[in-house]
Amino acid sequence: MTVDEDWKAAWKPLQEAVGRDFGDEAVVGADQVEAGLIRRYCEPLEFGCPLHFDDDAARAAGYEGIVAPVSSVLMFSIPAMWNPGDDPLFTTAGRDDQPARSPIKPPTIDVAPPTTGYFATDIEFDFLTDLLVGDTLTRVGNVLLSCEPKETRVGRGAFTKWQWEMQNQRGEVVARVRTGLYLYNAHDSEAPA
Repeated sequence: MTVDEDWKAAWKPLQEAVGRDFGDEAVVGADQVEAGLIRRYCEPLEFGCPLHFDDDAARAAGYEGIVAPVSSVLMFSIPAMWNPGDDPLFTTAGRDDQPARSPIKPPTIDVAPPTTGYFATDIEFDFLTDLLVGDTLTRVGNVLLSCEPKETRVGRGAFTKWQWEMQNQRGEVVARVRTGLYLYNAHDSEAPA
């Protein structure tokens, strides 16, 4: 193996972990689905489908009540960024500084090499049941589906694919989600120790 390929070897443990569920704990969304949030979501889109604001129309169409648009489900699955009593979210004041913590950052993975950056590459949803007013979403699981080391213009890292589910309070799977992430060390930075 050449020195140029040594960085790829660091990804071998993660490649061998394909199929492992890294979702150690369930993550509950910050807010219950409510009619006002659905209205605020639809408002800038000027999306006037009565299934999303008229309980009678939704029931007449065979639903149990007002239904959230499928494109809004991710919003209801994310925990709060900050709660009263938490430490400050932004601990530095630089122009491009990032929050000290975020519920949408990838988890620390014990078998992956440390990285300095990441970005999402793609996302897919399988919608399996309706999200209704009164529902609360919980994110369950985080199964590694693939890991492909690759050097790109931004750095050296690995394209990874993950799958998790959003369940309502009744344990029904509302959506199955697959996300792609590129985890990497930028060319202009040193890999973290």
